[in-house]
This record gives sequence, C-alpha cells and structure tokens, in this order.
Amino acid sequence: MHYYKRLANAFESEHRTLDLVMVHAETSRIFEFAEAKDRKGMARYLAGFIDRLKAAGAELIVIPAVTPHYCVRELLDLSPLRLLNIFDPLLKELSVRSVRRIAVFGTRFVVDSALFGMAAGVEVVQPRPDEVESIHRTYVELGQKGEGSPEQLSGLTDLALTLCKRDGLDAIVLAGTDFALLFNETNIQFPSIDCAELHLQAILQELFSRTNPDQGPRG
Repeated sequence: MHYYKRLANAFESEHRTLDLVMVHAETSRIFEFAEAKDRKGMARYLAGFIDRLKAAGAELIVIPAVTPHYCVRELLDLSPLRLLNIFDPLLKELSVRSVRRIAVFGTRFVVDSALFGMAAGVEVVQPRPDEVESIHRTYVELGQKGEGSPEQLSGLTDLALTLCKRDGLDAIVLAGTDFALLFNETNIQFPSIDCAELHLQAILQELFSRTNPDQGPRG
C-alpha cells in the first residue's frame, strides 16, 4: 500500500497516467522459504507471479519488500522481465554518503543475513539475538496491523540509539517497507537510510524517463 500510494500520488502530481498491475504473494510463504533457506524455491514461487504480470502487459517488475530479495540472484535468472531490485539504489546511497558501518532493521531473515550479502564493502553489525527478535516481532506486527504505536516508535528508537552508540554505527538501514507506518522525517532521531524510499525514488526516475505526460508506463 505504501508503494501504491506513493506511485499514484507522484503520477497524479505530474499529470500522468499510472498503468499498474499487481499480484499478491503470501508473506507466510516467503517466510517459509526463507526459514528453509530455499532460495530456488522462493525464486520459482515469485517467477510464477512475474509470468502472470507479463501476460497482463507489464514491462518492468518491482517487489515492494526486502525479504523476497533473499532470492534476487536466482530470480534474475528466471524472470522474463527486468526487475528493478531494492538493493541497487541502497548501495548507491551507501557509497555517496561514504557509509561504512551499519546495522539493519527488518525481519530476522534480513537482519541475520546482513542484507543477503549484497552490501559489499560495508560492515554490517549484527544486533544481539534478543534485539534481532524484538526488531522482527515489531516489524511483523506493523505488517499485520497496518499501523504503528507510540510504544513501537519509542522501542525501536531507543534500540537504534543504543546500537549507534554501542557499536559506532554510521547509520541504521530501515530494510522494510512497513517502517513507513512508524518513522517519518519529523520523528526519526537517529542516522538512517530508508530502503523503501530510495527504491521508490529509483522506480519513479525509471518510469518518468520512459514516458511522456500523456503516456503511462506499463509496470
């Protein structure tokens, strides 16, 4: 919903038509594949949805979540369409900002994997096991309820500040779309990099470069 709203609002403000098709993958299935460390199985599962999107006329694929990128290498080999993945804009931002030491907030699959090994050249500091579970539990609750609470905001903020001080971090990477339900530019109190925001900016740049105001993209 976060991606859909941002894309729709951006196209409306530019007086352009958003030509969008969507399919829905089950979070529980994605978690099952991640738990089993089954990259190929997850890739095949997602490739089935991409085939449906291609049949509907899509030309560009976006997965608006971080955990499914667990299989991004395998999925790139299977996908008949170009996939604009979430890591490319993140890696560019890390380089531009000369960020060298980070921690990750997201599902435990993303946190434990250190961004699936995609952030080469950057030291990813692992939170303690109880901290990882707290981050994961809060994130899953955000996705289930569709809204955040003051307690969740306070809890993750306190943890982020603790990690930054204790581990000498340059930034916390918010590697989860649903953190938009909790954090925004007015309430974030720690150095951060928002994967979803960078991804959205890259998507809009790509789509606007492909189209003119009277012609919508097919994505």
